[in-house]
Amino acid sequence: MKLATLKDGTRDGKLVVVSKDLTRYCAADNIAPTLQYALDNWDEVAPRLEALYTDVEHQAVPCERFHEREAHSPLPRAYQWADGSAYINHVELVRKARGAEVPESFYHDPLMYQGGSDNFLAPRDDIPLKDIKWGCDMEGEIAVITDDVPMGVSSEDAAGHIKLVMLVNDVSLRGLIPGELAKGFGFFQSKPASAFSPVAVTPDELGDAWKGSVIHLPLMVDYNGEAFGRANAGVDATFSLADLVAHAAKTRNLSAGTIIGSGTVSNQDENGGAGKPVSEGGLGYSCIAEIRMIETIADGEPKTGFMKPGDTVRVEMKDAEGHSIFGAIEQKVVEA
Repeated sequence: MKLATLKDGTRDGKLVVVSKDLTRYCAADNIAPTLQYALDNWDEVAPRLEALYTDVEHQAVPCERFHEREAHSPLPRAYQWADGSAYINHVELVRKARGAEVPESFYHDPLMYQGGSDNFLAPRDDIPLKDIKWGCDMEGEIAVITDDVPMGVSSEDAAGHIKLVMLVNDVSLRGLIPGELAKGFGFFQSKPASAFSPVAVTPDELGDAWKGSVIHLPLMVDYNGEAFGRANAGVDATFSLADLVAHAAKTRNLSAGTIIGSGTVSNQDENGGAGKPVSEGGLGYSCIAEIRMIETIADGEPKTGFMKPGDTVRVEMKDAEGHSIFGAIEQKVVEA
C-alpha cells in the first residue's frame, strides 16, 4: 500500500491512503489520525489500512485528487532519523575529496550518524541557505521506517521490522563538514533538515524490485532540469537496509517510527572506477560532491559548484513500466 501525510495546519498532518498511480487519495483518519499513530499500532492498524487501499484501488470509496505539492514528508517529524553508508563508492569518493583514507573496517562495519528529526522539509519545500560558502549539496537516498525494533536484532530479523520505504534528499553543507568532523564529534550544523518523498510504500508494493532489503531500480536525480544521477540502488550496495537497521539497534531498542537512511546511492562504472557523468553515457551521481571529486582527479580542481539560490533538485524513482513509485521530491534553494 501507499501512504502519505497531507498538510492540514498541524505538526503531524493527516494520514491518507494513496492509489497506486498516485492520482487519488482517501483520508484514513477514522483508522489512524497520523502515520506515527499507525506505526505505534501497526499490527492492529495495517490490515485496516490495507483494506482501505484495496477499496481505493477498486474505487469503492469516495476519493479526492492527490496533489504531491500538498503532501508533507510522510513523517513530518520522527523520534529518530539515522543515516547509514550502504554505498561504499560514495564514502570512498567524498573521503578522498577531504584527503582522508577509507579504513578497512568501513567495508564490514557501516558508518552511521544520527540526524535531526524534529523538523523535516516537505517534498516540495524550498531549501533555505544562509551562506553559499556553506556548500549546499543534495544527497539522493533510500530510507525505511521501522516498527519497534528490539536491541541486538539480526539483519535477517531486522528485515521484518521494515514497514515502509521512501526516498530522501539528505541535504548536506559540505563547507561545514570538515570543521565539524575535525572536532571528533560528528555532524550537526552541517546536516540541516532533510526532505522525504511525498509517498511511503510497503515493501511488497515494490514487487521483485525489493530483494535482500535493497531496491533494485535506478534513483533518478535531476539538477537544474538536467539528468544528473541514474545510479541503481540495487548495485554496489555493501550493506542492505536491513543491515543498517540491525547496526542501529546493536546497543538500543528502536522505537516505532525510526527512519534509517541508506546513504547516498552511488555506483562504480563498468570497470570498477568511480563512474562517469550522465552526459558522458554514465550513471552519474546522486550528489555534487562525487562529481567534484571526479573533476579534481581529472583536472586538478572541481568545476561543478555546490547549490546556490535558484538551483533546483528533483529526486524520483520509477518502476519497470516507467510509473513513479513514491512521487517526486522537487526543491529549490532559496536565501534563508
